[in-house]
Amino acid sequence: MTELLTIKEASIWASEHLNKNVTTSNISYLIQYGKVKKCGNNGATAINKYDLINYYKSYNGQRETDWKEKLGEDLNWALSFDYLKEKDTTKHIHRLHPYKGKFIPQLVEYFIDSHTDNFKKETYFKKGDIILDPFSGSGTTMVQANELGMHAIGIDISAFNSLIANVKVGRVNFQDLNNELNKITISLKRFISNSNNVQFETELLEKLNIFNKKHFPSPEFKIKVRQKEIVERNYTPEKETKFSKIFDKLQDKYQLKIKQDKSSSFLEKWYLEPVKKEIDFIFEQLKKVKNPTTKKIITIILSRTIRSCRATTHADLATLKEPVTKTYYCRKHGKICKPLFSMLSWWERYGKDTINRLNEFNKLRTNTYQKCLQGDARNINIFSELSKKDQEFGKLAEKQKIKGMFSSPPYVGLINYHEQHAYAYDLFGFKRNDEFEIGPLYKGQGREARNSYIDSIAQVLDNSKQFLQEDYDIFLVANDKYNMYSTIAEKSGMKIVNKYKRPVLNRTEKNKSAYSEIIFHLKEK
Repeated sequence: MTELLTIKEASIWASEHLNKNVTTSNISYLIQYGKVKKCGNNGATAINKYDLINYYKSYNGQRETDWKEKLGEDLNWALSFDYLKEKDTTKHIHRLHPYKGKFIPQLVEYFIDSHTDNFKKETYFKKGDIILDPFSGSGTTMVQANELGMHAIGIDISAFNSLIANVKVGRVNFQDLNNELNKITISLKRFISNSNNVQFETELLEKLNIFNKKHFPSPEFKIKVRQKEIVERNYTPEKETKFSKIFDKLQDKYQLKIKQDKSSSFLEKWYLEPVKKEIDFIFEQLKKVKNPTTKKIITIILSRTIRSCRATTHADLATLKEPVTKTYYCRKHGKICKPLFSMLSWWERYGKDTINRLNEFNKLRTNTYQKCLQGDARNINIFSELSKKDQEFGKLAEKQKIKGMFSSPPYVGLINYHEQHAYAYDLFGFKRNDEFEIGPLYKGQGREARNSYIDSIAQVLDNSKQFLQEDYDIFLVANDKYNMYSTIAEKSGMKIVNKYKRPVLNRTEKNKSAYSEIIFHLKEK
């Protein structure tokens, strides 16, 4: 059966068929990656409608049915954003720096933009409104508010989180940023040229390449492991030991000191001696940068760089286990890998990437105010603190007040928000406020932790009310497995007027099992 559609026609048909927005880019993606067959004559691309039907039936349709069986029929699949690629969910400045526990920008857009659909039946915010995010994190709400022509105020207890958020939405002097980055990079290369770790790593890579081609050819090795022709746990230790001897000889040849003398701080424990020296060198160069905005951006670039240069295996980047000081068998890549002995390549990569992302956002940004305040959202005087940072924004906020809130409070007992950026606190000397975190991992998920969490979130909402307009709208994203939010609403004098239960598909964790979260819509009681 054949019924050919152009890409535009396929986009319209799929949007109606799935009851959600499917763009021409989404359709092109399906063709590009062979998920549907490309048809058409005379250079005009076309798609068989029935190929699309079969695709959606075999993949999205089955997954939706399966997840609804596990999580309930009230699951709102329109909020799954399953058609998005990673580059869509990490667009422009949203990937300026890694951050655990952030929501995707499309979720923010859905609730604060002007569209309506079968689920979102009215508009809650308009251009010129002020939106509050009292758990700002890396600033996703502020960024999306800017794109949509709205003002936004963020609050975060973490000094480093506040820095990330403000760098994202701040104005940039691109010429000054380029000049300062170039100066630091030239100085770093000069500094490295006087050390022997570059020559060591160059020869190490050459020998690794030869060794891996012989013993771990790609993709043949992984195929043989899958087909059980090679027993990985038996084969790899012997090869790991064999190359370890080559590594030791190279270390002796270049007289390279790899381990630091101390391991009491994060920077001492998780970085090899050559990398730590480069970190210290760049940090000293950073101190010389005069433009405060440029200095903050370069601080974020340096932080992002050193995060990628920790002495750990590729499989343990998210959850550090033990420092790695020599070559090892990497299950992720199916070959012998090495820790980093220089940060130059990552420094250059992230410098260019940051400028590109800031440029991309600069083309989209609107002439609106955004500011993240560092403080405790349970008791901060928002307008007073805002006026200290930006008088004009402070005046505007006091005059028109805040229209509402879009935020994702921390999930109880899930993340230690300061600890995830321990390297940055260690290097830059930011004051840590771990004891003021709400629902941190180290306090667990027991009854006492849950009661403390309920009281704290209610205090944040209650404190925020004095700065809100009378007819406010609050949207909170939460995984409420302990059924705490009805109590939180009651304690803060609010009522839950709607709940949107969404499947969470765009997860970076290894666990891909069925998982959902709820967006609670709260109003004054």
